[in-house]
Amino acid sequence: MRRRDSLWFHPGFRLLWAGDTVSQAGTFVGITVLPLLAATVLSATPGQMGLLTAAENAAFLLIGLPAGVWVDRMKRRPLMLRADFARAALLLTIPLAWWAGWLTLTQLVVVALLVSVGTVFFDVSYQSYLPSLVGRERLVEGNAKLQASQSVAQVVGPGLGGGLTQLFGAANAVLATGVGYLASGLFLLRIRTPEPEPEPHDGTPLRTQIAEGLRFVFGNPALRAITLCTSAGNFAGTIVVSMQVLFLTRDLGLSPSGVGLVLALGSAGGVLGALTAGFWTRVIGQARAIWLVPLSTWPLQLLLPLSQPGWSVALGVAGLVASGYGIVVYNVAQVSYRQAICPDRLLGRMNATVRFVVWGTMPLGGLVGGGLGELIGVRPTVWAGCSLMAVTMLPVLLSPLRKMRDLPVSPPAPTTAGPADPAPRTPPGPSASTPPAPR
Repeated sequence: MRRRDSLWFHPGFRLLWAGDTVSQAGTFVGITVLPLLAATVLSATPGQMGLLTAAENAAFLLIGLPAGVWVDRMKRRPLMLRADFARAALLLTIPLAWWAGWLTLTQLVVVALLVSVGTVFFDVSYQSYLPSLVGRERLVEGNAKLQASQSVAQVVGPGLGGGLTQLFGAANAVLATGVGYLASGLFLLRIRTPEPEPEPHDGTPLRTQIAEGLRFVFGNPALRAITLCTSAGNFAGTIVVSMQVLFLTRDLGLSPSGVGLVLALGSAGGVLGALTAGFWTRVIGQARAIWLVPLSTWPLQLLLPLSQPGWSVALGVAGLVASGYGIVVYNVAQVSYRQAICPDRLLGRMNATVRFVVWGTMPLGGLVGGGLGELIGVRPTVWAGCSLMAVTMLPVLLSPLRKMRDLPVSPPAPTTAGPADPAPRTPPGPSASTPPAPR
């Protein structure tokens, strides 16, 4: 029987959760369908696949830092609504162009880039909106549920995307992604929980406000280590992802539905990670979950490039399951920590600063992956990305987190500027973000 204080009984969170669930499902259909469209219909080269992967994440590098300032100056839910509806409209242009016979790789790259702009504002807004919606004491529960949705989407989305591509063609399957964003916006429209008014803009220059967010993130040793670890993990993971569809279709000889099935099975580890993240934070502590779980699971992604056509494809699936499990447990622990220690007025800038650093490496990883794919081949590039992923937890392993069990669950006293105080070493009592990319 569920407790009445559970977020199951919070109407505003239920709507946010439902909207995020359908949006994530559409996103992971798109993550499978767009590369399949480029690889199988538009005959993209490895370099072009890397460019498409870079475009899908480029906005975090281009506008990530000022986006945090803008989010802190506005109400977050209206920004999320505009981002959802804009992304839905952009993706609708792909099947329309296909039906008219005008679809090109250039359009795919441009649409992917503009959709990533909407994703910047949606993601920074929702991570900054959650504490005011549910309260800081329920952040781990809220993030675990949202991560569960993302992980289920990672299971359902690729399989659904591969199946839809097999049945209706990749361009038509893009419609599912657009519909997901549209449905997400309709759920968010129904939230009635009042959102606090943002603090009025005091005329502080944009550059000064951006610098305050940077000082908060890099002035806290634990938060700095988390940011560096996640950044390196995303760079390595995107090298792999940029070549993943080519590796599965050309090196392993899988059909579009087979690609979807492998990615879906691999993502099952993320579902299990979301379901057990709370257990690990209670049993071993939230700080230990941030470094010990990745240390035990991320190196197993090296099983992926060992795969060969036939039964050994199962090795790749096992590697994706293990690394996906570790990434999701890590995400729940570290995202909850970031939200818990940050004052409300800095949430947008903190999340945007972290996103700028950790997602800003993803377009670079896509370009590096595409370049390596052209230079040394697809399989050696997958080896390189997985090998790097195996050591990306070193910043948190070597940080003060290794000597801690739990992390603070409330923000420090508000400050007007300057670095955050270092996290306390061991507060008493337990503390309750493709492979999936760290968040």
